[in-house]
Amino acid sequence: MSFRVVRQSKFRHIFGANLKRDQCFDNIRVSKSSWDSTFCAVNPKFVAVIVESGGGGAFLILPHAKVGRLNPDVPLVGGHKGPVLDIAWCPHNDHVIASASEDCTVKVWQIPEGGLTRTVSEPVVDLVKHQRRVGLVLWHPSAQNILLSSGSDNKVVIWNVGTGEALLAFNLPDLVYSGCWNWDGSEVLFTCKDRKIRRVDPRTGEIEEEAIAHEGNKASRAIYLKNGLVFTTGFTKHSERQYSLRAPGHLDDPIVMVELDTSNGVMFPMYDPDANLVYLCGKGDSVIRYFEITPEPPFVHYINTFQTPDPQRGIGMMPKRGCDVTVCEITRFYRLNNNGFCQVIPFTVPRKSELFQEDLYPDTQADIPALTADEWWGGSNADPILVPMTEAGVQSKKQEELVVTKKAPNVLDKSKVGGSGASAAGSGRTSVSGSAPSTPDVDIKKLTMVVMDEVQKQMGEIASKQKERIDEMGAEIRKLKAMIVKHESRIRTLETKNRDLESQVVSSGGGGGGVNSNGNNGGSAGSEEEIMGPDEV
Repeated sequence: MSFRVVRQSKFRHIFGANLKRDQCFDNIRVSKSSWDSTFCAVNPKFVAVIVESGGGGAFLILPHAKVGRLNPDVPLVGGHKGPVLDIAWCPHNDHVIASASEDCTVKVWQIPEGGLTRTVSEPVVDLVKHQRRVGLVLWHPSAQNILLSSGSDNKVVIWNVGTGEALLAFNLPDLVYSGCWNWDGSEVLFTCKDRKIRRVDPRTGEIEEEAIAHEGNKASRAIYLKNGLVFTTGFTKHSERQYSLRAPGHLDDPIVMVELDTSNGVMFPMYDPDANLVYLCGKGDSVIRYFEITPEPPFVHYINTFQTPDPQRGIGMMPKRGCDVTVCEITRFYRLNNNGFCQVIPFTVPRKSELFQEDLYPDTQADIPALTADEWWGGSNADPILVPMTEAGVQSKKQEELVVTKKAPNVLDKSKVGGSGASAAGSGRTSVSGSAPSTPDVDIKKLTMVVMDEVQKQMGEIASKQKERIDEMGAEIRKLKAMIVKHESRIRTLETKNRDLESQVVSSGGGGGGVNSNGNNGGSAGSEEEIMGPDEV
């Protein structure tokens, strides 16, 4: 009779390793806000970090290649009048990011290719609806241009960023700590200050289910898993940290409830839906614990702990599209320390073969929306579009600028919404790529031509001014050369006169003593001074 002693899992030996310091980011003034946020957002092109900024709020945008120590005058995104509390990259466009701030506004920004070259203060769209500070922004996982925001006024707003309007606003009984869309975006999960966890219909604002999440009064977090289960983190009455696994419909009866330790930092659960792995990163912790979610008991399997000597201030997780498949990288964390150092930590699965490991990389979420905003608001739901990962990684489509059109259908950042989503998405894509967006394209082309003409005109004026300046400098140099030649000729003339005087003194002195020669020398010196006037020196 044989029995299995060790659980079989391809992720059982996953481990994390620090990159060298010159491959990380340094000299970042991380925000000192007391709000429970990760302060960091990552996508396959950029790293965004909320930073300290005088006279308002700002965050930093860094391309992944720009590693090393940052200059103090690095460009920022700084259009908020209060500290920035949360940031989130759009899952369907790697150049669009949303930010929430204490100035009661949500702003959406367009980041140029290659990163910022100057400080940006004008957003693509301003979303104003909240009466108090906004601490949470969440993009819809599969619908185009749908954004959720939540503030300290207990209000949750569903935005259509394509038109800049609020589709729905509803209130919850207490302050929202965290929120999460489910896999197809048909429900939203909230944890609130009254210790309750709530499932809400985002189209109506109706609370479908609520239950006590954790008995402690400190902040709790909750996320939806791909299979529909709910994973939560929180505290007990005695301030011991714990995590739980629950099923929708039975949120008050957790499947698993495990206590971890007695630290007082809020734990942020980071979820990898492809590998079904959950990473627990506590604020102020120096460790990252990771677990695997499986259908068999005990359902949440502890794998290992990554430990560092420094406590973490914030953390960001790279989407699977940005992982390096050639080294079997499963995920990558960007860990912010209190001293301004951003530590890059790739997590890999050791494999002897150097070939592409298909079992580690199932199809992952693409940067293509499955639904338009109008289709989702009309009641359609669709899972995110999945694309296969290959040896070359995931090929992203060309990103275009986000266009905001008032009182018009959603105009996405991409002119073509591809993929094999629901059938309802097909008709939406046809309407988006039809005649409606053609006018903005023509206007943009005309505007581009006008701008290019103006730039060429200004460049010609600058070149002519520079040529005049160069001619003036050439004339000055020629004058200096002529003056030098004149002085050289005068010096030669004086040297000739001096030699003649010396020869006359020697010939007139004859065989006289040293006194006469001295006197004559003095006389020659005096005559030389008479010859060389003050104007000639």
